[in-house]
Amino acid sequence: MGPEREIHRWGVHRGEPPGLEELLGAVARGDRSAFERVYELIAPRVFGLVLRVVRDRAQSEEVAQDVLVEVWRSAARYDPGRGSGSAWVMTIAHRRAVDRVRSAQTGGDREARAARLQVHRPFDEVAESVEGRLERERVRRCLDGLTPLQRESVTFAYYGGYSYREVAELVQAPLATVKTRMRDGLIRLRDCLGVQR
Repeated sequence: MGPEREIHRWGVHRGEPPGLEELLGAVARGDRSAFERVYELIAPRVFGLVLRVVRDRAQSEEVAQDVLVEVWRSAARYDPGRGSGSAWVMTIAHRRAVDRVRSAQTGGDREARAARLQVHRPFDEVAESVEGRLERERVRRCLDGLTPLQRESVTFAYYGGYSYREVAELVQAPLATVKTRMRDGLIRLRDCLGVQR
């Protein structure tokens, strides 16, 4: 048997890259070379998504780096039964990017309030913060009520900003199937959140 048929330590033949899910399992066990491969596979897409949300190249580079560090540290929390490895990483990326935008916006708002030299607070910041957290938790709970395939498609489209066609390419499914998944998923989300038609 020649070297081209030699079995790589991830259990695949050389020249065939291991799947992201398998690599994340190896990363969870502390395999640095597996993480390097995950980085090569996913870093450009993570940066692209973050840049679309943050819109500032330098900040996007920082956020993307934070996302990849989080993937290294929390790979053991990835559950293949709840969706693809790509969706898991991109969800982390989107959350980090949104957090950065909110943080920047909050900082700007705080500076604007200070500039107006208001002695009293016009609203209860603690209550607003708690309300925002409760709303985010409610949305997460409703997303968890979707099937893994619906959740993956909805997450890519609405959190990642991908078009139906791009989602179909990412999840390797026919466009009509993705549209049906998303329609059904959005109906379930609407019902869960109690949104009126």
